[in-house]
Amino acid sequence: MYYETIFIVNPDVSQENTEQLTDTLIQRVEKAGGRIVKREYWGSRPLAYQIAKRKRGHYVLLVTDGEPKAAAALAEGIQLDERVIRHLTTRLNELSDEPSPLLRRKVRTEEAAAETATEAPAAEAATEAPAAEATTEAPATEAAAEAPAKAAKATDGGKTAA
Repeated sequence: MYYETIFIVNPDVSQENTEQLTDTLIQRVEKAGGRIVKREYWGSRPLAYQIAKRKRGHYVLLVTDGEPKAAAALAEGIQLDERVIRHLTTRLNELSDEPSPLLRRKVRTEEAAAETATEAPAAEAATEAPAAEATTEAPATEAAAEAPAKAAKATDGGKTAA
């Protein structure tokens, strides 16, 4: 049986301490005969509403596999720790190997930022190149404009209609 637990840690706690807290909870689950299938740190995110005068929190997802007593051990560990401000555990019928939707969105955002960072120097180079071409093309354009005028004078015999 799979259980998905999401808990929110007080934002005053550092990310390293949040990882240590998660490690102790994992040890608790393993002592109860369960195993951790998936572990995701979603980062510090804004809360939907204030909890204990806090507007942000560190979000962590744990998916456990095992008997219900393993999930109960995890819930008990979360309830005993005062750094956790909210938690929710649900039972899953099937396990997905894909990352959670929130983590996928975070990865896409990071990839887009990386693409923008790599495209910025290329875009600057592209804008500089047409400017350089325009300065080199200007004399050629003037010469091209003068050539038909000289050809017209040659065909007129130098006479222009006034």
